Amino acid sequence: MVEMRVVSTARLQMAVRETGYPDGIPVVLVHGNVSSSRFFEELMALMPPSWYVLAPDLRGFGDSEKLPVDASRGVADYADDLHSLVEAMGLVGTPFHLLGWSLGGGVAMQYAIDHPDQLATVTLVAPVSPYGFGGTKGAEGTPCFPDFAGSGGGTANPEFVQRLADGDAGQDSDFSPRNVMNAFYFKPPFHLEEERESAYVAAMLQTAVGEDNYPGDLTPSENWPTVAPGKRGILNSLAPDNFNTAGIVDIDPKPPILWVRGDSDQIVSDTSLFDLGFLGQIGAVPGWPGADIFPPQPMLAQIRSVLERYTANRGRYEEEVIENAGHSPFIEQPEAFLEAFVSFVRRSS
Repeated sequence: MVEMRVVSTARLQMAVRETGYPDGIPVVLVHGNVSSSRFFEELMALMPPSWYVLAPDLRGFGDSEKLPVDASRGVADYADDLHSLVEAMGLVGTPFHLLGWSLGGGVAMQYAIDHPDQLATVTLVAPVSPYGFGGTKGAEGTPCFPDFAGSGGGTANPEFVQRLADGDAGQDSDFSPRNVMNAFYFKPPFHLEEERESAYVAAMLQTAVGEDNYPGDLTPSENWPTVAPGKRGILNSLAPDNFNTAGIVDIDPKPPILWVRGDSDQIVSDTSLFDLGFLGQIGAVPGWPGADIFPPQPMLAQIRSVLERYTANRGRYEEEVIENAGHSPFIEQPEAFLEAFVSFVRRSS
């Protein structure tokens, strides 16, 4: 049975879903952007009974405190919050298995950089590139412009942001949270049963909206598309001037890494429909300066480049591509996902 409680940590009040017994194998799941731990609930119920599984709501999401995000630190606010939870739950000194999805993948990489000795394994599910989201080119994450224009809080769709703030649970616009989830979190025509779909939408609507949270503030730019990152909020915490986890290649010790992705992900992709470089290339954003200046971000190539360097530095990683799945393979194809994840943890324990 999956239960939920609020844990007082040294940094904030964190809502946490948990299942299993505290003396079991510890597994921590970190959710993605505009979601919450609610998205993991069904997966948690299917995990081995010998595991002790925790899934917190990050700050500004779900039922955790709606604290601001200092994006100048990248995702370090989230990683430090997670460490405070690990301390509060008495897991310090017990290596645990850490899984991060999307934004949570960035948090997992940052946590590994900060606390490598505390991790038994790291699983990255559709993770953000180690070079951030938007504004870079090439496998090594070269900035398209010196001010990292084309990334950060100013890149969010304003209608989606407004509907999120208004608590829109309907489906009368392509930009309603429900329709965005069904179109991009999953591979269409995948659909959940109505009750579960509505529960996920309700979780999305718990996201704190504003310059301190989602999407964050912005900086005007003379470069295309005229916005550069700010220093507050979620999207800026993933902007490449604030976020870079390529340093994971140098950590010691090096826990084994599993990279899991859906074969049809439209968010973390070399042709991402959330990347302004790709949107400019297909004519969806006017004024695109061309592929020499601002090509689509090669997100998969960037992830793979860093993980191959991790291996070259005496680490180990595996890549698992889940067929017929988008950005949320653990929801869309839970059996295939669990087989890959559980076997990886068992092999690496």
